[in-house]
Amino acid sequence: MDNLIMALGWAGLYGPMALGAIGSMIGCSLAGQAAAGALLETETGHGRYIGISAMPSSQSIYGIVVMFALNRDVTPENAAGLAGIGLLCGLALMFSAIYQGRSCASAINVSKIRPEIFGMSLAPAAIVEGFAVFAFIFALVISAGVPA
Repeated sequence: MDNLIMALGWAGLYGPMALGAIGSMIGCSLAGQAAAGALLETETGHGRYIGISAMPSSQSIYGIVVMFALNRDVTPENAAGLAGIGLLCGLALMFSAIYQGRSCASAINVSKIRPEIFGMSLAPAAIVEGFAVFAFIFALVISAGVPA
């Protein structure tokens, strides 16, 4: 049983970075595919489509920072805390990046038809990013209470 608890602690330590990166890969891929399609269908604005497709990459950065905040020796006393914070934060970052990628893809698709609504079409992606920031800050604050 101790081995399982320790394994969960290690998974929690590296989970935010790994899960955030997985979500960022999927989210950037979804938005990038929409951007690639928009490049074929429009004459201008190509740079903004490519730039928007990179928005979900921020969750990887949040995951790396949380991983460093949680970085300590894994012991039976702190393994459950590391697992809870790390894995739940990692899942929040992963899903945030995926859904932000979907929001960015939608923004790209509507703005290629009506370029004047480009800014407004990014609002859903910004809102989703806000939830990633909430998970990030929560993990940083609560990580201070996990024993070293």
